[in-house]
Amino acid sequence: MEVILLERIAKLGQMGETVKVRDGFARNYLLPLGKALRANAANKARFDAERATLEARNLERKSEAQAVADKLDGKSFIIVRSAGETGQLYGSVAARDIVEAIAAEGFTINRNQVDLNHPIKAIGLHKVTLHLHAEVEIAVDVNVARSTEEAERQAKGESLTSADAIYGVDEDALKPEDFFNPEAEFESEEE
Repeated sequence: MEVILLERIAKLGQMGETVKVRDGFARNYLLPLGKALRANAANKARFDAERATLEARNLERKSEAQAVADKLDGKSFIIVRSAGETGQLYGSVAARDIVEAIAAEGFTINRNQVDLNHPIKAIGLHKVTLHLHAEVEIAVDVNVARSTEEAERQAKGESLTSADAIYGVDEDALKPEDFFNPEAEFESEEE
């Protein structure tokens, strides 16, 4: 099906272009959300008449998204989760959790604006891309840790996936004598 795009769509085209898309994509996504019109003479004339207002509205949305992106630039968001000694989370951090962390800082974004292909399943610093507008995207840092103290330590560059970092025990300095007494006599079960 051929459609006229009413706004820029990534990997598809710019506003005003007539593109050929699959019928289901047009019927289920582009047309219901008002992102495109069916390509015919009447809709082409309608688009030409409304082009100036559509471009003005798109420019306004872009400037609002750019203002939010400027405020978010360089921000880091802390998410506290339970995790094992190796740093593996008991659960995961999804786009919904990132939206909640950003909302706690006073910013409003939608879950579909968070570009997270796979949920975060380990503690650490993670870069997450936010698509605030078709032409505005920004990367923010998400600091996933067991506590806010650990998040501060992680932000300084410390790795928290070893026993030394968690408990203050140097794993490399441990010797077998620390766990058992070599002087003790071995008791056999034959007696």
